[in-house]
Amino acid sequence: MNVVYAYPWDIVGDPAAPGRLKALGADAVALAAAYHTTRAATPHHPEHRLVDVHAACYVPVREEAWRGHRLVPPRPAWMSSADPFGEARDALRAEGLPVHAWTVLTHNSVLGSSAPDLVVTNAFGEPYPYALCPAAADVREYCRTLVHEVVELGAPDALILEACGALGFKHGGHHEKTDGADWSPVQTALLSLCFCAACRARYESAGLDVPELRSRVRAGVDGAPVSVEDALGDMAETVRDLRTGLAGELRDLLIAEARSVQPGIPITLHASADPWATGPFATVPEGVDVDLLVGSCWGAPETDTEGLRALGRLGPRVGAYLLALPPRPADGAALARLAETYRAAGAAEIHWYHAGLASAARLKAIAEAIAATGHDPGTGSDRG
Repeated sequence: MNVVYAYPWDIVGDPAAPGRLKALGADAVALAAAYHTTRAATPHHPEHRLVDVHAACYVPVREEAWRGHRLVPPRPAWMSSADPFGEARDALRAEGLPVHAWTVLTHNSVLGSSAPDLVVTNAFGEPYPYALCPAAADVREYCRTLVHEVVELGAPDALILEACGALGFKHGGHHEKTDGADWSPVQTALLSLCFCAACRARYESAGLDVPELRSRVRAGVDGAPVSVEDALGDMAETVRDLRTGLAGELRDLLIAEARSVQPGIPITLHASADPWATGPFATVPEGVDVDLLVGSCWGAPETDTEGLRALGRLGPRVGAYLLALPPRPADGAALARLAETYRAAGAAEIHWYHAGLASAARLKAIAEAIAATGHDPGTGSDRG
């Protein structure tokens, strides 16, 4: 199965967009229902070439649903449609394309900036305004309500959850200037450990000495530990279990909420098998109760395939989130080879990023890759 990703603003106002996506040969469209702040090209839209927009919810934000909540998602005021997701969904379905509601959860710089006590805060006391921390009850309730509204109002054919856990140090925001510090993956993981009030309370409840834990994390960031476990010593197992447990609490809450609204709805998680993983691809354990786990495939193929195989050992089906934008070439044969590599590592689905951002040459390459890897446009399935 092939799924292409798109934003509502790629579809709304462009009558040709659904047909353009249909022509790629994909089986479904992952359409953003809630998304973070971004600056995105729109190379095919008849009315604009760029959107520079804040985080927003693309299904209607109903006052009665959000009344009493501390965190309320902003509306996309720059769009004339009262229901951008619904309008785009209907246009795509008219072309015979199922729509998966791509829902970004804890990545929201608008809400984080307005509630600094609810964001991930590192061991040096520095907050990450883009990263809502799910240890806070207000954040979990925001995510629960968001999923409820997306499933009820958006009426999607499937649900895709991104950032279903805590974000960490890596952000990739505008004007990011952190790469020159040359922090290792271990140091980055340590910078991702949260010390907000809610996380500190969890550490204390688990019997951890919070000042000592903070000291070990800071020493690890400024040192050269070979692993997170090396930096944290005898505290590592407890911290790891707390973090994976927190992601699990959020995940279980949202899965139950989605299924209470639409029983049997297929659910996909953007996920990682790494217990220290943060960000869009949150950590998941063995036996997680979803239909598909999609792993990031934006890096070196050997690293990507290792991650897919690790996800495959957890139980559910696996998909590959394949970057078809720079630095990848606009080359159908090259993209097809990547897709086949990921399929050989266990990927049952290829999720193509991103149909709205891609140039005409890149759309042609995606279509060629889908055709070359066995998509049968007559059945909407993969041969073999």
